[in-house]
Amino acid sequence: MMKRRAFVAAVPAAGLAGSAAAAPSTPRVNTKMHVGGDYHVVAGGKNTEMTTRRNLEYNLRHGIRHLTVKVLKNDATGAWDRGLLAWMRDNCDRAGVKMEAIRMPATYINQRTAADQERELDIVVRNVERAAEVGVEVITYHWTLIPIRRNKETPGRGGSFYKAFTLENDWKSLPVERSGRVSHAEYWERIEKFLKRVIPVAAQFKVKMACHPYDPPGLPFGYQGADNWDSPDVFAAIKRYEAIVESPWNGFQVCLGTIAEGLERPAAGVAPIVQYLGERGKIHQVHMRNIKGKLHDFQEVYPDEGVMNFFGITRILRDTGFSLSICPDHLPHHPDDPEGTEAFAYGYGYIQALIQGVNAELQRG
Repeated sequence: MMKRRAFVAAVPAAGLAGSAAAAPSTPRVNTKMHVGGDYHVVAGGKNTEMTTRRNLEYNLRHGIRHLTVKVLKNDATGAWDRGLLAWMRDNCDRAGVKMEAIRMPATYINQRTAADQERELDIVVRNVERAAEVGVEVITYHWTLIPIRRNKETPGRGGSFYKAFTLENDWKSLPVERSGRVSHAEYWERIEKFLKRVIPVAAQFKVKMACHPYDPPGLPFGYQGADNWDSPDVFAAIKRYEAIVESPWNGFQVCLGTIAEGLERPAAGVAPIVQYLGERGKIHQVHMRNIKGKLHDFQEVYPDEGVMNFFGITRILRDTGFSLSICPDHLPHHPDDPEGTEAFAYGYGYIQALIQGVNAELQRG
């Protein structure tokens, strides 16, 4: 696998409040962390199979050699189709790309009866085994009892548009989503059942399970019928989630933008969460999305114009030994870029520069 360690002398050694005290006394160059591509943008359209020549070449042109894919076909049991998985893996291998992760759908968490939950857990267990068969290291997932919530757009630079959210004054009048009313206790019961059944299997097959926090965190209990697991305190919820089954295979897809959306002071509050999880080896993938705003009032912006210091956060990833993908996520959109390939090309380069920059500062002199 190609490693890129180009020297970037122009990148400033920006500091990050709250990170220095917990960092190792002797930081080391980290050549294992890398920029990754995923299902948010697929050359040819989001519903296109991700390991086509067109999409693989799009990713390779922008320095991407690690993919998080979606599997678009199941077999008669409901599990991922073995033939398709092998075909996708082989396509990646021929192109010199690693099929590093698979995105798992959120079907399980929406099941109301014990029988339906058990059926879906059986499918998840088979999927973990099948992922391991083709060399996949990570399965990511995002529990969405209610869909990801945005309720407006704001104008951005160059004629682009930013998706945004402001908590509605009348949120209690919003319709309940199809999952129905789910209390906090019931939500956590479903999570506990999932983790206790799946994580031992993941450990057996050496597949890391990576939970994405619900987006956005901190919604009031009862919002569209759900008491979301990462409300009211996203950091406390993350700690509770990992403690249910303490295992290196039970970790997180750390979406920096999502976590920021759940904090009153995201500029200062995200780094300690990254530090906490990084020190414990619980970061199995990173989504690098920036925002302007805070809890209950934010917009998703380009990575260079938001409230977070991504150079400092990448330092934490370097110093805690993170070795997997950092992926762009939820970039602004523009009518001249309907598939988002231009926006994500910018995101890929931005992340690659961050990785090179934090390593270059240790190589100077």
